[in-house]
Amino acid sequence: MFSKACEYGIKAMLCIASHTLKSSQKIGVKEIAKRTDSPEAFTAKVMQILSKEGIVKSVKGPKGGFFIPKEELETIMISQIVKAIDGDHIYRGCALGLDQCNEDAPCPLHDQFKGIRDNLAEMLTTTSLLDLATGLDSGLTFLKR
Repeated sequence: MFSKACEYGIKAMLCIASHTLKSSQKIGVKEIAKRTDSPEAFTAKVMQILSKEGIVKSVKGPKGGFFIPKEELETIMISQIVKAIDGDHIYRGCALGLDQCNEDAPCPLHDQFKGIRDNLAEMLTTTSLLDLATGLDSGLTFLKR
């Protein structure tokens, strides 16, 4: 459903959000990669994209790292991360990958998939980092096994 980059981006942002709930300190890319079981170089590249988009803050240098101000955790929606990395194709795309799939020329799955796609869009646009990080912080959910 999501690209690998998007999966890593969501996990990294959730890691930072969870870290923010526990500490006001920045977290480095090595630690993010370790906590999310993601390749460090790929995680760094994804974090660069999210930082350029203004979704996460970064500070360079020996005491640098990534952070999200606590007051922003509730306003950053998962859809922002998805859009920054994968664009909005997930909300418009065809279940079968056809370039031209719409109401006028639907694929065989169009009518069923449209509802699923709309529900996904609704969930992603109404779910904040805080919503998901709270489960991580309490130990009810996990980023790696």
